[in-house]
Amino acid sequence: FKAIGHKNVLATHKRTFEFTHDNHLTVHGDCILGVHADYKLDDIKKQRFHGRICITLTLGGLTETIEATYNPSFSDPHEMVIRTSDYRDARTFAIHATKAAKDISRGLVKELQHEKILTIEIR
Repeated sequence: FKAIGHKNVLATHKRTFEFTHDNHLTVHGDCILGVHADYKLDDIKKQRFHGRICITLTLGGLTETIEATYNPSFSDPHEMVIRTSDYRDARTFAIHATKAAKDISRGLVKELQHEKILTIEIR
């Protein structure tokens, strides 16, 4: 799926990163990497993810790879949160992630601040 960066992307959160369908972002959303996320919950469920997954973020020539454990209880059609902890709720797409927002390369974050399109691949 795809998401769009925003001028307020800070990516400083220590335990999570997130994608949202919202079209706005305040500086308080320090875990959000992309807005206007176009994932569809039904499409995610059809993939039948299980166990460890690989999340690849790509923007231009920049790539970031994160491993995490899929949360089969994920059911939020609006927000997708990836956590380094084992906390789960309906918004939690994955837990035990190898990176949080603060670990995303600053080069990628800078490009996101220019409202560029981020491609998110999950396998």
